[in-house]
Amino acid sequence: MVDYGLEGKIIKVGLVGTGYAAKRRAEAFQDSPFSELVAVVGNSLENTEDFCQTYHITAVTNWEDLVNDPSLDLICICNVNRDHGSIVRGALLSNKHVIVEYPLTLNPLESEDLINLARQKQKLLHIEHIEILGGVHQAIKKYLPEIGTPFLARYSTILAKAKVTPHWTYNYDLYGFPFIAAVSRINRFTDLFGEVDSVSCFARFWDAMESGYFSACWCQAQLQFKNNMMVCLNYGKGNQFQSNDRTLEIYGDRGTLIFDGEKGKIKRGDEEIAIEVASRRGLFTQDTTLVLEHLLTGKPLYINNTDSAYSLKVAQASLKSFQNKEIVRV
Repeated sequence: MVDYGLEGKIIKVGLVGTGYAAKRRAEAFQDSPFSELVAVVGNSLENTEDFCQTYHITAVTNWEDLVNDPSLDLICICNVNRDHGSIVRGALLSNKHVIVEYPLTLNPLESEDLINLARQKQKLLHIEHIEILGGVHQAIKKYLPEIGTPFLARYSTILAKAKVTPHWTYNYDLYGFPFIAAVSRINRFTDLFGEVDSVSCFARFWDAMESGYFSACWCQAQLQFKNNMMVCLNYGKGNQFQSNDRTLEIYGDRGTLIFDGEKGKIKRGDEEIAIEVASRRGLFTQDTTLVLEHLLTGKPLYINNTDSAYSLKVAQASLKSFQNKEIVRV
């Protein structure tokens, strides 16, 4: 049990970002009797002003001023991926607890250093991985024994978008390589099946009219696990796709687990058995509640930083495989 000396205290929070995740975090902090959302820093002045009016909080000019505010206990980072590592480091050096949406950093070589810094400062560094809390993942864990010994999985997340306007999630530098930016795709399977032996990866990007942006991307990775499990990942988004796809299949020697969105089933030959899958709604609130409980009582969290860092290591191997056109050992 970790004791941060916060028992009985209202945890004061500073937020970095004004997008979807930041809004869900703001609602969760304001709904909790154990936290007070104090200030926010955003990229756009207009968006930040709207955010402050909605949640009745103060705007700060830059993240450096936010993390150095002595009145704050916790910094929650929900902005562009490129800046995560720098803000985490700044917050920890300013003796703040930290929540950061995945990825911890776009430079996986930096992740171990940040985790060690949090230990040295005796501060919480929590890397959000709500895919582990989600209904699909919990259903997989519950029903995986029903299909015998798994040997193959396929996971596809495709988002079709007819018109792509410049946004940081379509910016090469701000978003990062897709399997690093969306490291949850890998983390889901390392949580289930352990260590990866080798990675091969292919990718294609379509440049947008605006410099530094892409209008579509497609990435495919094959993860060979040390237990002989094979996982095939497909990630795509943008204007080259005409339809969406969010399917996950795990093949075992006694059946197949199949998820289409939030609908799940077990298939054995002609037999199909529907399985219950909880909704994705409320996961940011659940994650926030668990973090506050951990800070106040020391109750263990649902994921270790070393697990997230390992997923980043595998994601980095996928980037290296794409760049060098080779299979990479992890």
